[in-house]
Amino acid sequence: MKKQTGFTLIELAIVLVIIGLLLGGVLRGQELINGARVTNLTRDFQNTQVYLYTYQDRFRAIPGDDAQANNHVPGGQLGTNGTLGNARIEGQWNSPPGLNEAFLFWQHVRLANLAPGNPALAATNTNGGALGIQSLGAGFTEITTLVNGSFAICSGGILGRDALQIDTRIDDGIPDTGSIQASAAPGPASTLAAINLAPAAQYTVCMAI
Repeated sequence: MKKQTGFTLIELAIVLVIIGLLLGGVLRGQELINGARVTNLTRDFQNTQVYLYTYQDRFRAIPGDDAQANNHVPGGQLGTNGTLGNARIEGQWNSPPGLNEAFLFWQHVRLANLAPGNPALAATNTNGGALGIQSLGAGFTEITTLVNGSFAICSGGILGRDALQIDTRIDDGIPDTGSIQASAAPGPASTLAAINLAPAAQYTVCMAI
């Protein structure tokens, strides 16, 4: 009669410990990746604000709205969709390349060497979603309750769990109040009384400055 062999309790315990360590490492690694993504998405908002104010300080004009952009930066074009020099960035924040002031914001700050990227292309965030800026008030319909400020920086295609973390890091952690708010993507959130962010759904997040 053959003697049957198997794992001892100690060997099984060692295997379970190793599996636990591997799973913990994977989860920790995913947590670090998610944290880095949120950090980059948060910096998109902060950096765009820096581009705006640095350009304004250097040229005494608003990028995109600069009536002297063709003199201030090499290759700078003038917007045709609004009133130049009125201190407003007119047009939609996610405008495609063209002579829209909201698009020309990126052309001007890039030609001024304030922001990285191709001056001929629209800006994108870490997730590949649209990134842009426009004036608050008339013409801004993304989030009707976002009113405290002169401009809105918006970033699209952001997962609900990331949107909540962004809001928590630099605002009040509530996605339908304060200077940072989220809208259901795509389209404006003017009819939404409140937003319960679904972790895996995509949203547009806007920050008033």
